[in-house]
Amino acid sequence: MADTFRAPADDERDRMGRRAFLGATGALGLGLAATPASAAATPSAKESPVQDIVSWDASRLSRAIERREVGCVEVMEAYLGHIERLNPEVNALVGMRDPADCLREARERDRQLRRGERLGWMHGFPHAVKDLAEAEGLPWTEGSPLYADRLATRDAPFVRRLKDAGAVVVGKTNTPEFGLGSQSYNPVWGTTGNAYDPSRTAGGSSGGAASALALRMTPVADGSDYMGSLRNPAAFNNVLGMRPSWRRVLDPAFVSQLAVTGPMARTTEDLARLLAVMTGRDGAGDPTTLRRRLAADFRGTRIAWAGDWGGRLATEPGLLDVCRASLAVFEELGCEVTEALPDFPAEEIWRTFLTWRWWANLDLHPLYADPRSRKRLKPEAVWEVEHGIPLTALDLTRAVEARDRYRAALTEFFGRFDFVLAPSAQVFPFDKETHWPRTVGGREMDTYHRWMETVAPWSLSGQPVIGMPAGFDARGLPAGIQLVGRDGADREVLQLAHAYEQSTGWVDRVRPRLLG
Repeated sequence: MADTFRAPADDERDRMGRRAFLGATGALGLGLAATPASAAATPSAKESPVQDIVSWDASRLSRAIERREVGCVEVMEAYLGHIERLNPEVNALVGMRDPADCLREARERDRQLRRGERLGWMHGFPHAVKDLAEAEGLPWTEGSPLYADRLATRDAPFVRRLKDAGAVVVGKTNTPEFGLGSQSYNPVWGTTGNAYDPSRTAGGSSGGAASALALRMTPVADGSDYMGSLRNPAAFNNVLGMRPSWRRVLDPAFVSQLAVTGPMARTTEDLARLLAVMTGRDGAGDPTTLRRRLAADFRGTRIAWAGDWGGRLATEPGLLDVCRASLAVFEELGCEVTEALPDFPAEEIWRTFLTWRWWANLDLHPLYADPRSRKRLKPEAVWEVEHGIPLTALDLTRAVEARDRYRAALTEFFGRFDFVLAPSAQVFPFDKETHWPRTVGGREMDTYHRWMETVAPWSLSGQPVIGMPAGFDARGLPAGIQLVGRDGADREVLQLAHAYEQSTGWVDRVRPRLLG
């Protein structure tokens, strides 16, 4: 691959501290500043659309490119200029390609269109890949100083699908070290700020993706989710993040672990289209067909509200109030909302989840086993491995058996309810210099991720979940709710999320102040 990328040397990283290499150097250097605008009709060929391009949702951008109402080079210039202006404020995008290489690839996309060779729904889209995944020729650091200089030599399977659908990868999105924790900071790239308040965290581990998406620096975003890594940052940045049914987006992993790859977007239509691309089905058909599939009547739909699990979960004051306010929207859609929980001990759900997670993180054991690399691991990674090492085959067998019993309880529960609603996080975005909340609602957190327990039951179950905006507190900080569906009911979850979105419009209703 001929694209150029210059990783910062050690002394440069030291000088920059916690700022991204891109943000500190202004590496794009295009002198463009795209100003977002409110939704307007797709421009005619006589109009100059550059100022509007970054404000369009991805489906609208795709249609404009397909109809050749805007060129791929124009799109790339608009996005690169917008990134240059805003990314230094939040440090969401890292490891950027040389702009000349991005523009060269955009010119090739334009030539393909002239030849009638549209690759797919993402033809000409600038896209950034989460830095836990491989994108050929770009950094693949996973936020670890141990991999600070590693470049990917191939594409992850879903990244190859994005490229096959026409995406032009422009860089990576920031993530916590090895994706551990819902706060996107690491010693390689620094800390990602929240789109609505850059002094606060964007969440994680898909924090860079969510912040960039909310600030219109990318049309859509990819992410991954083991413990809320698509849902929590979506809540913190007022966008949507979908944890698809387990194995919906196939990857090479064979062992039945809990991690999934999924889409993030600003509309449910874009979310559905990106999911289709990531699963290898391009863009889910023509726009009219997709909108028809998303439309549905939800009168009589039964929804369970999990809330704080009967007081078990510590929540920041005001968080549940914002989330509960969204329940009225579902009732106006004709749904019946009832506070209810599965008939299964909450503490056993948590213990079982921890065992699975400790097991999963044993892939870090080779780094832990070497004292030289161990001392460079974040403390949370060491904690995970040290709890995983003593696990026995009997421990894992018990965890598998507990998960099976839990899923049986959910089968009974979803015989009485069609969907579940729950908060996407237990706190509002906190100061980005805080690694994780030590207390929530006056209660001590006994692990670095206990404050995220609200997402664990649905990670353990493997069911489809969409994290959706729920509103804002008096400080203007976002909160979100999870919409959980039955096994394999990804389409139904998208449909109800779409109906909710049509009624609330949170993404366009409250935009980040940085957008002007």
